[in-house]
Amino acid sequence: MATPAPQALIREVRLVPVGGRPAPVAPVDLRIAGGIVTEVGPGLAAGPAAVVEGEGRWAIPGLWDGHVHMRQWALTATRLDLAGTAHPAEVVRIVAERVAALLPVRGAEVITGFGYRSPEWPRPPTVAELDAVSGAHPVVLISGDAHNGWLSSRALELLGVPPRDTVLEEAEWFEVFARLETLPGAEEQAEEGYRAAAARAAAAGVVGIVDMEFGRGYRDWPGRLARGHDALRVRTATYPDRLDEVIGAGLRTGRRLPGGGDLLAMGPLKIISDGSLNTRTAFCDAPYAADLPFPRGRPNLARDELRRLLARAREHGLEVAVHAIGDAAAADAIDAIEATGAAGSIEHAQLLRREDVDRMARLGIRASVQPAHVLDDRDPTERIWPDRAGRCFAFRSMRDAGVVLVLGSDAPIAPLDPWLAMAAAVHRSADAREPWHPEEAVTAADALAASTDGQGTLAVGSRGDVVLLDDDPLRGGRDTAEVAAGLRRVRVAATFVGGRPTHPPP
Repeated sequence: MATPAPQALIREVRLVPVGGRPAPVAPVDLRIAGGIVTEVGPGLAAGPAAVVEGEGRWAIPGLWDGHVHMRQWALTATRLDLAGTAHPAEVVRIVAERVAALLPVRGAEVITGFGYRSPEWPRPPTVAELDAVSGAHPVVLISGDAHNGWLSSRALELLGVPPRDTVLEEAEWFEVFARLETLPGAEEQAEEGYRAAAARAAAAGVVGIVDMEFGRGYRDWPGRLARGHDALRVRTATYPDRLDEVIGAGLRTGRRLPGGGDLLAMGPLKIISDGSLNTRTAFCDAPYAADLPFPRGRPNLARDELRRLLARAREHGLEVAVHAIGDAAAADAIDAIEATGAAGSIEHAQLLRREDVDRMARLGIRASVQPAHVLDDRDPTERIWPDRAGRCFAFRSMRDAGVVLVLGSDAPIAPLDPWLAMAAAVHRSADAREPWHPEEAVTAADALAASTDGQGTLAVGSRGDVVLLDDDPLRGGRDTAEVAAGLRRVRVAATFVGGRPTHPPP
């Protein structure tokens, strides 16, 4: 298990003000000992510390991603890229090409893909058309929002799902999603994927993640750490199907996991209370502008069950992270938090009633948001939620009301890239169009403060998680487009976790 360096001295850095806390004007040195910043000032004596020359770079607290599905993100590099496909036949052609490229001696290798958006297609996909091209290969295709899965018959069989000719959606799909790691070869693919994904995160200045992956992360992460996956701090969520096990093990939110040192901690109870925009299953007050079997979307569990789960989490010291994308789902989640006294976050908080923003602030409910989704969901929102687009991704309204914002990616739905997230929060456009509902944009300073896990300007007592930048992330610009472009161009020179370098690799 990795431990922090006994001491590190980072010389000559300019501190970026974070969270409204002032920063010295002149460059300073930072001493890190025992995993925390113990001295800040000019000309500190090196002593026994490992010395890093900052050379006038800008220093910020380590960045966090508040919502990652780490195993799925780690496996992204091994999957077929299905983003932008416009028809089931196009996906079938991509699968057929992969099948043809696999040598027979490799056997019935599992083929996985990610990124299609089937509600945008002219017809639904079928299992039969996958079976026609997949041969002996099990095929598992995951939608771009991860709320449905298109599987071949062989994959359905391996995962214990009765024969069918349609995709799996929502609760039915999530049960299967959690078992994908049991497929042949999945663990071997994931092992190297974790290492590569963590290295990419560290290169972007990320020091920690909240891992919302299915399964037993609280058991799996200590083993990964023992195998050298020590570039990130991890808080690992659990889901209702593992709640009894977590409670029985005495795990509480924030408590260190056995064998994890100060890198691994128990996270929240994650509950998926409704669907998503793109699958037309997010639970809303008003009907969608589409002909749907469930015109307002639908909840994934009854209100009484939601309250029961939140009450149990509170009783046993677990915070909650309630996925709620539609405004009706968010209102139900806020009602349940208020009724039970549970603490935690609304994950996504994509569409909110105005009055619920104020309720979140009053109750201390965090908004765990993924700004890059603004870029992906702008056009679908205008098609199917045109009457409520002004209440979507209401970052500024939440911030002004006093709701604590926590930025993340929802990787692999969007890349694990905090600079992309910050840029999207500042300038709500990914192309030449004007920002989408710019009244809900936040400043670069707001976005940075929402990306550091509550850590303000580096000072004595701060975590020894430090990122050195070649650019000032708050240097401003003529307009939000220029500010966002500057954020996207920020170059990370070095990342430290507890004073230990994670980028560049030691």
